[in-house]
Amino acid sequence: MMKITTTKFGNLNNGTEVLLFTLENNSITIKITNYGGIITSIDMPNRNGSIENIVCGFDDLETYLSDEYLSSYPYFGAIIGRCGNRIANGHLEIEGTTYELAVNNGPNHLHGGAVGFDRRLFDAEVIDEKSQVGVKLTYLSPDGEENYPGNLKVTCIYTLNEQNELGIQYYAETDKTTVVNLTNHTYFNLTGFRENILNHELELTATAMTEMIEQIPTGKIVPVIGTAYDFNTPKKLNAAGLEMGYDDNFVFDDQDGELNYIGCLSENNSFRKVEIYTTQPGMQLYTGYWNPELTINGKKKFGSFSGVALETQHYPDSVHHSRFPTVLLKPGELYDEKTVYKFITE
Repeated sequence: MMKITTTKFGNLNNGTEVLLFTLENNSITIKITNYGGIITSIDMPNRNGSIENIVCGFDDLETYLSDEYLSSYPYFGAIIGRCGNRIANGHLEIEGTTYELAVNNGPNHLHGGAVGFDRRLFDAEVIDEKSQVGVKLTYLSPDGEENYPGNLKVTCIYTLNEQNELGIQYYAETDKTTVVNLTNHTYFNLTGFRENILNHELELTATAMTEMIEQIPTGKIVPVIGTAYDFNTPKKLNAAGLEMGYDDNFVFDDQDGELNYIGCLSENNSFRKVEIYTTQPGMQLYTGYWNPELTINGKKKFGSFSGVALETQHYPDSVHHSRFPTVLLKPGELYDEKTVYKFITE
């Protein structure tokens, strides 16, 4: 049985109403708001049938707007854009014109700037079909927003089907050459937050990654086989003993625009798994070392390693590396990328 319901999630500071969409099948319930396209919760059973939320998020809009959350801001569950990940020094050059972007992550530009798509209100259209339910979110990012060029029309379509697959389809079109790198920043914790994510096991098909210095690529693609970054055989996220965990971009072989299997996150006590399929050429693995501990309704929640983000996307700082898959989008072109997370209880 597929079902979608729409309820009020709250009001923005200017009084504008924000909606919450609840997508359900016989075993999975996913809640998504049109504020930032945020996935606020994903409820799924463990092997014993106990249903728990497995993603970092909040039950009300007010918490997403609160000073406590915004001061640390881990982008829980949100659509990231116009250009996800980092751009070195906030410096962007397109067709001979230089654009200076917000520097909001050390010396670099991160996740679309001071107010990215994660904090924009999207128009929403319900999808209610026999085989799937979902919501189509659209947003027109005006020319000059966060100093990016071009009027950019963005569409993000979330769907849930009977196979427990959450589909995230992105489209974008522009009237001036610009950069686009859209992703979703959901953090997963398959224990239902009984524990942190360090004992989760991850498998990735990536045999290489972008070499980084202070989270900015050098331009080199380096092999991962036999290193702490080798997940070709499933291993726990703490297996390599990295004190601060991972915040790294993995490179997938032979990504040709088709939807391919690229990995699986699993947890051995709950017997929950999330398989990942994508058209994207890379994935940022972030194990959430910097996630804040927040006090919500008098209770402390989240904190370091509380969730792991599996951000399928183009490579960071691609604008400065001509050999990386391009993030440029020109007038008349269609940005078209898709990611699927499939939820499994063994």
